[in-house]
Amino acid sequence: MSDPRILAIMGSGETAPTMGKVHRSLFARLGNGPVPAAILDTPYGFQENADDLSARTVSYFATSVGRPVTVASYRSRDVDAVTLASAVARIREARYVMAGPGSPSYALRQWAGGPIPDALRHKIVDGGILTMASAAALTLGAVTVPVYEIYKVGEEPRWLEGLDLLAVATGLRAAVVPHYDNAEGGNHDTRFCYLGERRLRILERALPEGTFVLGVDGHTALVLDLDTGTAAVAGLGGVTVRVAGRSARFPAGSEVSIGALGEVARGLAAGEMVDALREIAEGHPGRAGTQPRPAAPLRTEVVELEGAFIDALARHHVSDAVAALLDLDSAIAARVRAGEDSPDLDNASATFRSLIVRLGEHAGNGVRDDREMLGPLVSALLDLRAKARDGHDWATADLVRDRLTIAGIEVQDGPDGTTWTMAKPGAG
Repeated sequence: MSDPRILAIMGSGETAPTMGKVHRSLFARLGNGPVPAAILDTPYGFQENADDLSARTVSYFATSVGRPVTVASYRSRDVDAVTLASAVARIREARYVMAGPGSPSYALRQWAGGPIPDALRHKIVDGGILTMASAAALTLGAVTVPVYEIYKVGEEPRWLEGLDLLAVATGLRAAVVPHYDNAEGGNHDTRFCYLGERRLRILERALPEGTFVLGVDGHTALVLDLDTGTAAVAGLGGVTVRVAGRSARFPAGSEVSIGALGEVARGLAAGEMVDALREIAEGHPGRAGTQPRPAAPLRTEVVELEGAFIDALARHHVSDAVAALLDLDSAIAARVRAGEDSPDLDNASATFRSLIVRLGEHAGNGVRDDREMLGPLVSALLDLRAKARDGHDWATADLVRDRLTIAGIEVQDGPDGTTWTMAKPGAG
């Protein structure tokens, strides 16, 4: 039985807790048992910290997704023949392949005329899951935004020729724009992958005929199931079809036919059916198959995730327990972003903290284990603590540290980051 053919496009956050649930759901489509998986490092191959980025990604998949991945390393077209052959082999043998952050223009230059694009095309034509995120997502379309050159260097807005893998997979001619809802600019417009409205309008006028903008928000995935012909939006944001400044948005939870995306683009281009198109995008009744699946009530999610956490600890599967915690954290964050203020949200936060306590107690039961065995659990808890500190949630951050201290894990914060050691027997 062949693998499903799936193309997943992530707007950002491909190694953030928010996308862990999406990665896990994609892996689940490949069935039980080990799944050969690879990450392609070309987009960030020029960076001095490329080794660190690869190591962090491998660690993320191990701890947050619960899946081992290898690195298909092809950092530049100047690599030797053995390195190139190894990278291509790993991509072709993998059932799950991901490429992510970096520079889209750099990646395209390294891939041009070589075998990597064909290896990626193999995933979506012959079977497997190809996840393209952030910079790599930009390369999928008919044309590509050279975002570094425009935003950082100040070059005039222009398009580069893209891989056009989206057309190969779906027949859709589009320019894929991740980070679509970016708001990092503060007092200046960094939406649309740091382009802003003015520069995006310039680029829209230069689009090839019949091509539209396909925007994917941060911490959001557009999952294209090529076998069933469906397009599902998962995560915290939405997906936007835009033509000449006119847009229709599909919020998280939407599931439409892949053809509906093209239908919406044609309607926008014709200047017709704007209200009807908006109804399709927002999931209102009136068009079969376009309504979003309603999100589960928070109370239900909390019960399910708490049960998954308890079951994981009972089976001594720490990575699954941490995954349930991260999913609960994402569910809470999504409601906070939406402005929810309810007793259910308070209860979810209280449950989250109580589960951290239980995880700390679980660590305490194994505190005399070898550091190598305990490391993944401690690293996962420290990741949760770091996220809490970044969000100024000092109570949760202190709680994690206190529970680790009780379990015999000493945490040290320094200028180079956070480290930990195991307390000596009898110390304290």
